[in-house]
Amino acid sequence: MAITGKVYSADSIAEGNPRIGDRRHFRNVLGSLREPKNVPPRLIDLQLKLKLRQLRVLLAIAEHGTLIKAAEHLHMSQPAVTKYLNDLEQVMGVELFNRTSRGVTPTAFGEILIEHANLIVAELRYVSEKLTSLALGHAGSVAVGTLLAAAPRLLPKAVALLKRQHPRLTVSIIEGTNDRLLPALRLGTLDLVVGRLPQGGDYQDLAHEVLYDEPVNVVVRMNHPIARKRTVCLGDLVDQQWILPPPQTTLRRQIEDAFRLNRLRLPGHLVESVSILTIRTLLLETDMVGVLPYQVVKSDEDLGLLKTLPITMPTTLRPVGITRRAEKALTPAAEYLCECLRRVGRDIGVN
Repeated sequence: MAITGKVYSADSIAEGNPRIGDRRHFRNVLGSLREPKNVPPRLIDLQLKLKLRQLRVLLAIAEHGTLIKAAEHLHMSQPAVTKYLNDLEQVMGVELFNRTSRGVTPTAFGEILIEHANLIVAELRYVSEKLTSLALGHAGSVAVGTLLAAAPRLLPKAVALLKRQHPRLTVSIIEGTNDRLLPALRLGTLDLVVGRLPQGGDYQDLAHEVLYDEPVNVVVRMNHPIARKRTVCLGDLVDQQWILPPPQTTLRRQIEDAFRLNRLRLPGHLVESVSILTIRTLLLETDMVGVLPYQVVKSDEDLGLLKTLPITMPTTLRPVGITRRAEKALTPAAEYLCECLRRVGRDIGVN
């Protein structure tokens, strides 16, 4: 059967436009798109009935946990949000959330739809960014996750350079650890993650670009009792109070490897944090010991506030770089930021 050059919208087909014929005729023409007979009718027609607004409501409910908070976030009334959710559940033919007196939680069906809704919305954002960039010239936005190593110097300098070149771009920066940032990257919520590259694990769907290698320093405040000693080894610090990154981070595992390599027990008096402000304040105001990437320490060391102890941890020398989705093209805005990161990274690597 020959297909004519005329183009008809899905909406007009769904409405039974007499000039086109009924839905059965349309499926016969596009035979390759037929669904198995045992698939519920609601799921067969999903591509014709699902609306983007319904997906945005779905994601808002999942994020905020209640219909009231979702409505506030979307600037909608609660009855309108409830209607969108009810309509979506009717289209899907399944319950998407369990309702309780304390809010809502996704069902197994809801979890699947939420995951794919994130990807759909992300794809539409990519399309919008590309069209906006083409139409307006370098406008758009980029969302980047930052790890501890990139937060003090690499990313801020790259963003400053980016804004000088493309002042109309909007940059959203999210701080965190890989266990939180990489899932957001996979879902398309983030365009990039910048920092120490992940080690081990299943990262085949991600692409990594090395910018430079960076050691970490064992640091204390300048007037710390240990800072006055001429010689210090890692064994002297086991009983000190330490500030370390959380156990799920790559850096924490590398630090623990350094203790094991020296046949030392792991420190037992810990504060766990990746907040630069928290770590810095604790180091300056207490006798705690910290382990921080060189770029994080450099400014305070130059000012005479912190002191790097003469202790090396070879296990912690790791590359700093950019992580992105392997099979997904970046938006123009994300590409601009990557180029700025490369330029700043070259300067840091030389210095």
